[in-house]
Amino acid sequence: MSELHRTRLLILGAGPAGYTAAIYAARAGLEPLIVAGMQPGGQLTITTEVENYPGFAAPIQGPWLMEQMREQAEHVGARIHHDLITAVDFAAGPPFRCTGDSGDSYEAEAVVIATGAQAKWLGIPGEKELSGFGVSACATCDGFFYRNKDVAVIGGGNSAVEEALYLSNLARHVTLIHRRDTLRAERILQKRLMAKSNVTILWNTLTEQVLAETGGRTPVARGLALRDRDTGRARELAVDGVFVAIGHAPATSLFKGQLDMDAEGYLVTAPDSTRTSRAGIFAAGDVQDRVYRQAVTAAGTGCMAALEAEKFLAEREDAAATAEAA
Repeated sequence: MSELHRTRLLILGAGPAGYTAAIYAARAGLEPLIVAGMQPGGQLTITTEVENYPGFAAPIQGPWLMEQMREQAEHVGARIHHDLITAVDFAAGPPFRCTGDSGDSYEAEAVVIATGAQAKWLGIPGEKELSGFGVSACATCDGFFYRNKDVAVIGGGNSAVEEALYLSNLARHVTLIHRRDTLRAERILQKRLMAKSNVTILWNTLTEQVLAETGGRTPVARGLALRDRDTGRARELAVDGVFVAIGHAPATSLFKGQLDMDAEGYLVTAPDSTRTSRAGIFAAGDVQDRVYRQAVTAAGTGCMAALEAEKFLAEREDAAATAEAA
């Protein structure tokens, strides 16, 4: 039997943004309900060692960090439903209505969207199997592990060039692999990249496979199988780390026609705010952050969303009380 769940604050997504929003909202007495979605914990659940989340002197495991956030959210009173929202109706709200894959319905006076974004992948052999073991989509997160080592960055846009520039200050050598003969990145970024003595660009080159070193207990990346688009010649490139930088896809298709988005599908929020184009709907984390995409910044906007939702709900209650008194 399907059920109707009513809550003052509904949080869609259970990553750093969603859990942080839930912690602040629960402590404010909003009794938030989290609908966890397909990947509770978000991208950190596929991250092995995390060294850049404040508060931990030694590296921690991504899944463990998300488990701690979940337990903290539940400890202060947040409820978590393991469901996937498949339809939303924000036009007539509040209350706002959502429908889950389970058949359950959710009704809320305010909503925080924290469904996140996923790195785009090439879909080649070895890429998924070696994710976290030599394959990454975030140089800021994992670049430190490749100090004085050889790495490859795959892509040709701003993301790829920025990743290569960042890694050039850590790695011994960076090879940027691009399937075309020109980069799509901004000119200023290209100029900076070309000035780097430890960066090589492979043009018109397709990446066909991530090669694994299987001698140890756990397979790790040892290189790439490449093919020249013009000549068809195959070759191997030995590297210690592979960074896929072909962009991110925010999980916002559900909200098309309901909320304003930019050209790439990220939810548009007001400056210095998590407010979306519809009053009572807030967006936090990677779903609205196309620049930083870090766990700590996602958590920060989760805090902002909860505080703004609390203010929104309080103002509604005050307005209702005033109308009733009149």
